[in-house]
Amino acid sequence: MDRQRPRTTSDEIDLYIRTYYSLLRSSGEVWVRAFEEAHAFSDSSLHPGARTGVPDVAAFAYSAARLPACMPQVQKLVLGQSHETFEANGFEVSAWQRVQTRGRRRPLRFDGNKTLCAFISSTSDIDDLVPIVTTYQIVWNQMHSLLANAELGRRLREDDALTAAEVDHAELARLLGLDADGVRTLIAALDTGWFAALQAIAQVPCDLSMRVLTGSYSQYQRSVQRWWSGIEPSLVRERKPRRPPIYFVSSNTHSLLNLVGGYARQHREAILDFARRRNPEDLARHFARALDSGDEAEVNNLSYYLLRAFLHEDSARLAEVQQFEADGGITSIDVPGKIDVNAQIFDLAQIRPERLDPRLRVDDLHLLARSDAVIINIDYPLGMAAYHHLSRAGQGSNEIRGVYVMGKAATLNGRVGDVMISSVVQDEHSRNTYLFRNAFVAADVQPYIRVGTVLDNQKALTVRGAFLQNREYMSVFYREGYTVLEMEAGPYLSAVYELCNPQRHPNDEIVHLTNSVGFDVGVLHYASDTPYSRRQSLLSKSLSYFGVEATSACAAAIVRRIFTAEIARLRTEAEGG
Repeated sequence: MDRQRPRTTSDEIDLYIRTYYSLLRSSGEVWVRAFEEAHAFSDSSLHPGARTGVPDVAAFAYSAARLPACMPQVQKLVLGQSHETFEANGFEVSAWQRVQTRGRRRPLRFDGNKTLCAFISSTSDIDDLVPIVTTYQIVWNQMHSLLANAELGRRLREDDALTAAEVDHAELARLLGLDADGVRTLIAALDTGWFAALQAIAQVPCDLSMRVLTGSYSQYQRSVQRWWSGIEPSLVRERKPRRPPIYFVSSNTHSLLNLVGGYARQHREAILDFARRRNPEDLARHFARALDSGDEAEVNNLSYYLLRAFLHEDSARLAEVQQFEADGGITSIDVPGKIDVNAQIFDLAQIRPERLDPRLRVDDLHLLARSDAVIINIDYPLGMAAYHHLSRAGQGSNEIRGVYVMGKAATLNGRVGDVMISSVVQDEHSRNTYLFRNAFVAADVQPYIRVGTVLDNQKALTVRGAFLQNREYMSVFYREGYTVLEMEAGPYLSAVYELCNPQRHPNDEIVHLTNSVGFDVGVLHYASDTPYSRRQSLLSKSLSYFGVEATSACAAAIVRRIFTAEIARLRTEAEGG
């Protein structure tokens, strides 16, 4: 058939991608400065200041949040697929320090000196890391140049008696060409060690190197096989069927657990007491006001949001909550196979209806006690890793009854906190345009949203990386009605295609999934960014509590869909019998 997919009118992004992949084929180290020109001329929407002398602190904040706090010490980054790969190349990562980032789940190891090793689970990790590291280096060096000949820079370099309290924020703003908000963004980006990091910026330029250890598509598959081997023992059971039918959900590690597990609701008073004592994010008064007003949904959302901090206050509580959830048929599996994509298994027959969030109460819940199915919820992987994980789950299951995806996205026509429901996905990995019947419509989510808007009949664009688009690139898609920018729907739909067809997914085609898929497919995105409006404040802004309503609403819609479908199936079986 005639191909009518949108075409970009320039190739700067493609040139950037080709540049770093061709350079990273080298068996040795590649200097990040070799990527800088292609990066700057790509005119990335997230880094428009790359070719100016003014530090783009919003882009720096985005990058710094996705890199560990040890970055000021790092000189060399090494990317590999497994412990064996690293160790075969002389990097004994098992003995190195584990480090984390605020904005990205990725296993990282730091040798305590100058080398950072990052585990990659698909090519999307390369597409993600290269622009992030390049942005970090460019902005660091812009700030270093501006501080180099200034008195404040000299004091930061040489005055051992200087303290953080003595740094003149107005002078820092003047030197770096920032306003007061920009200085606050920079300090937040450098996190709790901002003063030491600022001293390091004034002291030396950033000159990182990067190396990708020999990898292959089969090693990505081997990695996800290790992941599945960590899940399978908890999935296979003694009663028949030994391999239960599954409802596959890609979301996060807390939304479904909070709604179904019931721990936060049952321990509400203890969480409220914690909020009064610690008052994280000034939420204690919101909690008290919601209780006084009898706003059950708001109280539940606050309880869910505060639960993580409540558990971190006392390490013994984690074992308590896991035992509580196990009594309700929920098994949590952390880093299965040493792969950082956590999973949870919900045995529908053991669900405790009295523990469910009120939003999940549907008719005939008691029938679930006869169900043979489970929900497998995984902490959503990045980009192409989604394809590998769903493919492996499909191979290890006798029957898939539904695939549901909940994730964050940027929106071109909505606001932060809105929910978008797409029925067309343009995948920039396969170049396919996927047309499918989304299991959800606005009415499934809207009852649980009060602040945001639910927009269905949308068109989504699966990008290869957050930095790998520019205004020219996006204007082409926007004219074609693509308003949702995200990173996992396309790879998931490629895997769905292969679960239902005898051949690999095609490339550069219009692919109709509507009639070929024999199970539910539902995709929901909540807006976490509006990259083409109010960019400066939003790039570095966490959804924080503001995002709880949208995530809970999406999770409620998914679980209700699964419960309703399974109850209908059980009712039909009973009538047929």
